[in-house]
Amino acid sequence: MVRGTLKYVTGYTGFSSNTAHQSGHFLALHCEAASETADRITVQLVNGEYGPVTLDEDGIIILRIKDKDRQAVNITLYDGNTVVSRLLNLSALVLEPEGD
Repeated sequence: MVRGTLKYVTGYTGFSSNTAHQSGHFLALHCEAASETADRITVQLVNGEYGPVTLDEDGIIILRIKDKDRQAVNITLYDGNTVVSRLLNLSALVLEPEGD
């Protein structure tokens, strides 16, 4: 479960060039494998607008959270023939209203 408070952000151009996606509640996650042999890590916002994203070397992803009670984060690690997935519940997040 992910806990914390997300402020409402406006004009965040680092997330998208689409102005409709530059405001909202953004969650930054850093994911890294415990194993040096991991092939890749993918992250998907369940009930989000996009499919899984393969992380690059820095392991950081920014997600735009629209409905913390319906969305979750699925993290999948690929290490040879082993695939491990974890689903992170977002319902404990506090989404501050716009303008606070």
